[in-house]
Amino acid sequence: MPPTVFILDFGAQYSQLIARRTRELGVYCEIVPFDVAWSALAARNPAALILSGGPESTLVPDAPDLDPAILNSGVPILGICYGMQLLARRLGAQLVKLDHAEYGPAILTTEHPEDPFWDDVAHESRVWMSHGDSVVKLPDGFIELGATPRCNVAAMGDRARKIYGVQFHPEVSHTDAGTKILANFLHGIAGLDASWRMENVVDSLIDEIRAKVGTDKVICALSGGVDSAVAATLVARAIGEQLTCVFVDHGLLRKGEAESVLAAFRDVLHLNVVAVDARKRFLDKLVGVEDPERKRIIIGHEFIAVFEEEAAKIPGVKYLVQGTLYPDVIESKTPQSKAGHKIKSHHNVGGLPEKMNFALIEPLRSLFKDEVRALGRVLGLPEHIVQRQPFPGPGLAVRIIGDITEERLEIVRNADAIVREEIDNALELQPHPWQYFAVLTPVRSVGVMGDGRTYANLVAVRAITSEDGMTADWARLPHHLLETISTRIVNEVQGVNRVAYDITSKPPATVEWE
Repeated sequence: MPPTVFILDFGAQYSQLIARRTRELGVYCEIVPFDVAWSALAARNPAALILSGGPESTLVPDAPDLDPAILNSGVPILGICYGMQLLARRLGAQLVKLDHAEYGPAILTTEHPEDPFWDDVAHESRVWMSHGDSVVKLPDGFIELGATPRCNVAAMGDRARKIYGVQFHPEVSHTDAGTKILANFLHGIAGLDASWRMENVVDSLIDEIRAKVGTDKVICALSGGVDSAVAATLVARAIGEQLTCVFVDHGLLRKGEAESVLAAFRDVLHLNVVAVDARKRFLDKLVGVEDPERKRIIIGHEFIAVFEEEAAKIPGVKYLVQGTLYPDVIESKTPQSKAGHKIKSHHNVGGLPEKMNFALIEPLRSLFKDEVRALGRVLGLPEHIVQRQPFPGPGLAVRIIGDITEERLEIVRNADAIVREEIDNALELQPHPWQYFAVLTPVRSVGVMGDGRTYANLVAVRAITSEDGMTADWARLPHHLLETISTRIVNEVQGVNRVAYDITSKPPATVEWE
């Protein structure tokens, strides 16, 4: 493994973004619980530690804390927001609760420009603040490195011990020099090279797969998305004919998807693919199920049941490959922080049965979506596969709110095809949406069509811009495009008389409606 930076998560909404920024700077990192024991970290020889922000106050009883041994470890440490306050408090500083919390933009004025923490950072720049407590007396050995009009200690550092803290969030785009500040800590202070690249990842992943599998047979779950395509190609590169891919048509796919996916995997990627028609089987299991969490779990269990049946037809199969990503793991289990909340069960993580007849191989489990796309390019996958927009494993089941029927599937499938066709053809969109689809809501309303009264369904359209799905903003589609999409859906999709456009970001919403 490359040198690893560990991010101690204190329940921050931006912990994953810290990880993303760190990896973008060519440094491998992992998110761990805030109360991880130093002995566990020391066993992996950490290159540096970053303490995240968090919703709590260090001044309250039982506030989230860290192993005190970390502070004397000699490892470079950066504390962000709550992380800085915790460092300050544990090292003997004085903190106070502000009469009025500070949220949003502020102008940072740096001090001690000779410190490597400020290399190539302007004397004044915009930062993003979010705190209710403030450091008023520094710990011994620290100097004040920056201030804002409302925060006298917006940055602090102990150059000798390589321990630094910032009250603002360098990981967010609203902080002008945020990426440079993180780079200064990682490269200048911790002394880490920007050496973590996808080209290096491929070789190490292939070696790991070969060592784990040996001469055993492997079965791979194909959904048609970029994640399973990259995972399958990577495993095939490692073990060749020992891999059999299984594509399950669960009846919840988009229009024409089963045919196009099989053509791509067989004719373009030249993988050994077995196609299973399980449409009736899945839909029978989902009859009357409206709760989205139950849908995901049912689909996850049924997927495994199908794979086990197919694996039984292939002697020697001991492993199942899945395209599980780091955000899937984070959202399903929230392992990194007791302060976090589980968002949903991904069908290939939280929805898996406790007992399976084979072990999992998840080569992408530590990667974000854009990293998977980069890995796909290194593996030589065609661009139309690498750039394919994300599609959830449970398919249209999580784009139908309420009961799933053949009729409702047909409505959302046809509406979705129109949304994708019109946005795909709108080449002028900059940036082009990262994901876009239709949702069938449980709402019906009165309309007028052909001089007659209708009582039909409401379809919602969702289009977002994002890098990896952890955060997202709604796409500002031009009005004429929205008008075209709405007109076509109402005119061409039977059973729909109203269309709405979702303008909610993530957070507070998720990408899918469910």
